[in-house]
Amino acid sequence: MTARSLLFVPGDSDRKLARGVTAGADVLILDLEDAVAPAQKAAARIRVREFLAAHRDRSKTQLWVRINPLDTPESLDDLATVVSAGPDGVVQPKTRSAEDVIRLGHYLDALEKAYALTPGHIQILPVATETPESMFALGGFARCGRRLYGVTWGAEDLSAAIGGTANKEADGRWTQPYQLARSLCLFAAGAAKVAAIDTLFVDFRDDGGLRAACAEGRRDGFAGKLAIHPDQVAAINECFVPSAQEIERARRVIALFRANEGVAALQLDGQMVDVPHLRQAEKTLARAGIQAV
Repeated sequence: MTARSLLFVPGDSDRKLARGVTAGADVLILDLEDAVAPAQKAAARIRVREFLAAHRDRSKTQLWVRINPLDTPESLDDLATVVSAGPDGVVQPKTRSAEDVIRLGHYLDALEKAYALTPGHIQILPVATETPESMFALGGFARCGRRLYGVTWGAEDLSAAIGGTANKEADGRWTQPYQLARSLCLFAAGAAKVAAIDTLFVDFRDDGGLRAACAEGRRDGFAGKLAIHPDQVAAINECFVPSAQEIERARRVIALFRANEGVAALQLDGQMVDVPHLRQAEKTLARAGIQAV
């Protein structure tokens, strides 16, 4: 599965959980971290476990859980409570390095065995840029093994951690520190050969701004985007599917190379295309769910 839209929903709200599951997101992230007040976390865990158990059909929308940071006592309580209901994945906030992901994987190994779940079923998506120290460790995620679904990034916690007063320019562009975090997330995911997931677009009323951010993200190599509101899902899903023109060109590139087997550089529509263009064409069809023939 390559997720286009990953929608956060507070784990302590029955109403928002019910709305979220009908939003059409590829992944619904049941949030036990920032969206839940400390006094409500215990009750939210139970609610999330019950929600997971009541929604066993994940054919349209996978159900993931964002736990609390691994260096807090709440994280083990989260895992001990919700894993029995078989979430499809865990979003790991404030990930400092690959070692945090590997450690979480060991916890999941034990819990899957304890609850007779399929070994390795639960995937992990680390939020990889929320702490200053994480910025120096983004090259190591290739060591995380088969549970690693992808890599995503965040700007709000990072901004707070370094004392920033804002993370965007007046025109909406990320300031330089957060452009760096975004770029390193892309390269970290590429190095690990997993999906890069773009961060939130916080103004859920700005559809035009969201679509522009999605187009920029897909252009640069992101496979999907986090969502903060159900109204963002449709635009994200639409933007992260290759267009008809892109699919047609990808097919032509692949057909050209198959017709000229053994040739590494060819001409198409007056432009040179080589092996990297072939690989990109194959990825375009894969993201569109089309088998290259």
